[in-house]
Amino acid sequence: MIVDVVIPALDEERALPGVLADLAQSGTVRELLVVDNGSRDRTAQVAAAAGATVLSEPRRGYGAACLRALAYLRARAQPPDVVVFSDGDGSDDAGALPELLQAIARGADLVIGARTGALLPHQKAGNRVATALIRLLYGHQYADLGPFRAIRWPALCALGMRDQGYGWTVEMQLRALRMGLKVCEVPVRARPRVAGRSKVSGTLRGTAFASGRILYTILRYATAR
Repeated sequence: MIVDVVIPALDEERALPGVLADLAQSGTVRELLVVDNGSRDRTAQVAAAAGATVLSEPRRGYGAACLRALAYLRARAQPPDVVVFSDGDGSDDAGALPELLQAIARGADLVIGARTGALLPHQKAGNRVATALIRLLYGHQYADLGPFRAIRWPALCALGMRDQGYGWTVEMQLRALRMGLKVCEVPVRARPRVAGRSKVSGTLRGTAFASGRILYTILRYATAR
């Protein structure tokens, strides 16, 4: 399989070298794409020095950064077979990448890395509420809405992703259910971020905004059905 990894990044110069080195060591990745989402530090420079392809997306938003990467991949002469999404703060365990890809090889269209370990209490609570609501409205039990995931390129293109913010991950999972894609989850170890403060869980405002966006997305798709 041709595998490309998308890493949205905002002010992650201290964490990125280790993240990129761990992903490169898997030996299965064709290209590491770091999307600089308006960083004020040397995120772009350290990513380029580590051998990553650096894209720029000045519009703030996790989804906006991911959409920029998708536009780049569509323009390639040979698109990937699988796209992996990973955070740039070191919280995703790159050692679990082979397990995600093995699940794809066994026939899954979308594989979610279900986090275990270093989640903060409000992250766990938010996950429980969101996944319970999805089960109630969609009849599918997800364990997590974790950012570390792998998806087949044709499936990703067919999803028609639109969300430019923190609703990106749950939008992907809901659209996958609506399309009848084969979805599975693989346990992955969550680690504390390497450096800095999370833009989401690091502040009460960030947590509240992201949680609200996720719940809004779940309800909006349920209403649209």
